[in-house]
Amino acid sequence: MHTTRWTFCVEPKHISYIRYTLESYDGILTVTTLDPALSLIELKIAPGCEDITRAVLHALEQEEGIKLIKNGAAKTFFIKTMGCQMNEYDSDYVAQLLINNGLVPTDAPEKADLILINTCTVRAKPDQKAYSFLGRVHALKQKNHDIVIGVIGCLAQKQGKTIIDRFPYVDMVIGPREIGEIARLYRKIADTGKRKKLVATSLDRDIPPSVFSPGYFQNRVTGFISIMQGCNNFCTYCSVPYVRGREVCRSSDDILKEAEHLVSQGIKEITLLGQNVNSYIWTGRTGKQYDFASLLKEVSQKHELCRLRFTTSHPKDLSDRLIACFADLKNLCNHIHLPVQSGSNRILSRMRRRYTREQYLDLIRKLREAREDIAITSDIIVGFPGETDQDFEMTLDLVRQVQFDSIFSFKYSDRKGTVAEKMDFKVEEEKKSQRLRVLQEIQKQITLEKNKMLEGTCQEVLVEGFSKRGRQFSGRTTTGKIVNFSSDNTHIGAFVNVLIKKAFVNSLLGEKKDMDLWQ
Repeated sequence: MHTTRWTFCVEPKHISYIRYTLESYDGILTVTTLDPALSLIELKIAPGCEDITRAVLHALEQEEGIKLIKNGAAKTFFIKTMGCQMNEYDSDYVAQLLINNGLVPTDAPEKADLILINTCTVRAKPDQKAYSFLGRVHALKQKNHDIVIGVIGCLAQKQGKTIIDRFPYVDMVIGPREIGEIARLYRKIADTGKRKKLVATSLDRDIPPSVFSPGYFQNRVTGFISIMQGCNNFCTYCSVPYVRGREVCRSSDDILKEAEHLVSQGIKEITLLGQNVNSYIWTGRTGKQYDFASLLKEVSQKHELCRLRFTTSHPKDLSDRLIACFADLKNLCNHIHLPVQSGSNRILSRMRRRYTREQYLDLIRKLREAREDIAITSDIIVGFPGETDQDFEMTLDLVRQVQFDSIFSFKYSDRKGTVAEKMDFKVEEEKKSQRLRVLQEIQKQITLEKNKMLEGTCQEVLVEGFSKRGRQFSGRTTTGKIVNFSSDNTHIGAFVNVLIKKAFVNSLLGEKKDMDLWQ
């Protein structure tokens, strides 16, 4: 038997009283505020309790004059997010926009009136995952022709109408710069009943205005803020400038306002996002100019913001002022993700990265001088066109020198429209796979050794949720390392002191010590 869900619009002043009254009937139902701005509430009714619920609602209306308008026509939406943190941020943006336009989120695609797939196209594998998911939702469309299916994100931008040609049951294709229009475009389809296919992939639009849905981030611990869109670097292997457009920065005022909003809802840790946050620049209304270091300092001063992070940084734009922030800002986490991509100057030049191996190593030196305990992670591509055995050995040598805490490593794959796609001297797939195995094994040993150095130490952990096994709490250190631990007296959102008992490659195991550090 399934839980019954009813949705009602009520007067704002009655929400608390309705919740108190209905939930006093233990075990019958729970009341959730879906959207305070629209005074939209949802009743989740236990199986077999529908009749008694109707009787209680009737009494509220007849005896106390409370109006409950059944919102059976409220549309529901489901978002499947793939790819990077920027996509996670965009999905939150879209969800808040839809909620503010009267739609209700659901965690089950089969219950949704609108299904959105937020896609990534940085490599071939995310493309395949998106297409696979589209294949699965086709069965839902066959059962209910009224469902609207939309593809958003980078793959939508890259493929455009081609997606509809390949998957005729898709109704909307919307690029990253067009997500501010998604509610209007959905209504254009749903309200008229006309199934005209919609494709919106302009890159000429400004960043859409901020959107806030009260209560959306409640019960979350961490949050993202996008500070910019697009990229001007045009690395030869990368499709980002083609699918997210040229670099456009958000105003510092909007960013600071969003930070205040997140903190007000209980967010303890904020990560500032951009394809290359180091190149952020904005001139405020007073004429004050913000570079990224200036913005970082402003955000760090937000009251009750406990932790601050940022990603991603391009080595060519990592300034001394920004490096100094790791020494000067108390709530800036001691971790930086600094993609190197290759340890060979020849390959770095072919990639159009605009820095050398020597310059990268000098940045590592400066970072560790500023913050001795800083954790450094990176991205590395193996098998880039023209990469020789000697080039690959230079990458391995750099990995051994730097001693990264961890890396994300990938085999090169052609991205349509990029310069590298047309390059000669492609590396054979078998050789790429072999190189990737060698690199990952070396880094695995480095990561394990660095993690084992933490055994016997106490680490500050922000509790983010439960471990995958579900029997332990899980959180992260300031350096971004996952820690799983057991405790009978903590909660999600608390900062705890954890004694590290055992180190693994991908996580640490510990036990909570004493009381929570703070709430």
